[in-house]
Amino acid sequence: MLIDTHAHIFLEPFESDFDQMLERASGAGVGHILLPAIDAASITRCLALADMHSDPERGPVLHAMAGIHPSAVVEATEDDMQRVREVAEDDRVVAIGETGLDYYWDRSFDAKQQAFLRMHIQLAAACNKPLVLHDRDASDDLVRILGEEKEASDDPERIRGVFHCFGGPPDHTERVLELGFHVGIGGTYTFKNGGVPDRTATVPMDRIVLETDAPYLTPTPYRGQRNEPSHVALVAAKLADERGLTLDEVARITTANAKALFGLS
Repeated sequence: MLIDTHAHIFLEPFESDFDQMLERASGAGVGHILLPAIDAASITRCLALADMHSDPERGPVLHAMAGIHPSAVVEATEDDMQRVREVAEDDRVVAIGETGLDYYWDRSFDAKQQAFLRMHIQLAAACNKPLVLHDRDASDDLVRILGEEKEASDDPERIRGVFHCFGGPPDHTERVLELGFHVGIGGTYTFKNGGVPDRTATVPMDRIVLETDAPYLTPTPYRGQRNEPSHVALVAAKLADERGLTLDEVARITTANAKALFGLS
């Protein structure tokens, strides 16, 4: 079994063939799909999908997250963050996210992003759930803030989770591992000149989870098309090839990692 730990299948690109998309995921061996929220409204959609798809006999089990994407923080209010807090303890919510920092598009609200990130980190520690972190052009600040929050925490082991769509520089990789976080490997791992296999070569297998980030970052050979959870099998195959493992070994290890990290059964 494979687990897609990061897929935005609640978005509009999946409305026309949602059931067929899940059937393809099941056919590819995907047993669980985790849905990272991006704003307050998407939390409600994620929870509804988790309610509708909770039976493993009927296809992949869907799991919700609660969080506000860093790019959405520019318009977020305290009421939006309160919505995250309200559902954080819900059993359907397996992680706090997607949170993090994104300095690529707009640097005018860095301070607000950092403030919301700290609120997410503290909430995750309080409810003992993992964080799912977005990092774009913000690695130094992200690992710094995580380190500061761990140092200030009464129970730093509760601050854990995954850097999704990982591909940072070697010094960043080492710091992420030192902080006790996992890395999420997705479609970029298959890109011919992406360099992600080299940049993640030092990450041990017991710290890797698989993802798609659907509908984005479609793996080779389907680049340019919509991504979907069934394509996590392509990421697993590439990882097996790079690490000299069988596909079954990659599936077994990464599935065990994801189940332990997110408390899945």
